[in-house]
Amino acid sequence: MDHLSMIKSENNYTQISFQESLEDKGFLHAVHCCIYSLMKSESAGNNVSRALVQMILRSDGRFGFPGGKVDEGEDVLTALNRELVEEINLNSKYFFTQANYLFTHRVVGKSMYLHFYAKEVLPEDLLKIEKDILNGYAYGQEILGLFRVPTYTEEDNYKGFPAFLSNNFAANSKLQLLNFLLHAKILCGEEIDKAISSSKDTYFNFI
Repeated sequence: MDHLSMIKSENNYTQISFQESLEDKGFLHAVHCCIYSLMKSESAGNNVSRALVQMILRSDGRFGFPGGKVDEGEDVLTALNRELVEEINLNSKYFFTQANYLFTHRVVGKSMYLHFYAKEVLPEDLLKIEKDILNGYAYGQEILGLFRVPTYTEEDNYKGFPAFLSNNFAANSKLQLLNFLLHAKILCGEEIDKAISSSKDTYFNFI
C-alpha cells in the first residue's frame, strides 16, 4: 500500500471525490485550506525548512486550517473565500479557485464532507498575509493567530515536525496536513513515517 492510500483512510474519515460529495443530498459541507510557500533555503537553526506552511491556533486551543462550514445556498469556493476574509482578513487577490482543490474526506457515521484546498504564494506574499490577520475582526476571538508548521526534524529526531504532531488538532486537520505535505512533495512518505514513529502520537490516535 502506498503512503497516499494509507493516509486516505483513517478510523473517522474516508476519502471521496469532490463530485461524489456534491451528489449526496442532505449532507453538510465544510471547507478548509492551506496557504504555503516553497523555500530554496530557509534556515531553522541547524535545519532547513523546505516550505513555509500556515496553520491557525483556534479559540478552542486546537490547531487547524482556516475555513469553516458551507452555508445553505453557498457553493464550496464562495464559503471558503468568505471564511478566509472573516478569519484571517485575506486580500481578495489571494482568493482560491477550484484549481487549488486537493481532496475531500467524509466523516464516518456523520452526514458531513470536509473539503481541502492549498495555494502556493511567494514568501513575501505569505508574510503580508500573516501581517494582515492582525487587522481582521476574528483575530483574538475565533482565531488566536497564524503560525508556520516546522517542516524539518532536528538532530534528536523529535524536535521540529515530530514534536509538532503531538499537538491537539481539530477534527481531521492532522490528516489534512499529512496528505497536503505528500501532495505538495514537501515531505516524502518515508519522512512522514519516521516523524510519526518519533512522535509521542500517531495520526490514528487524534480527534
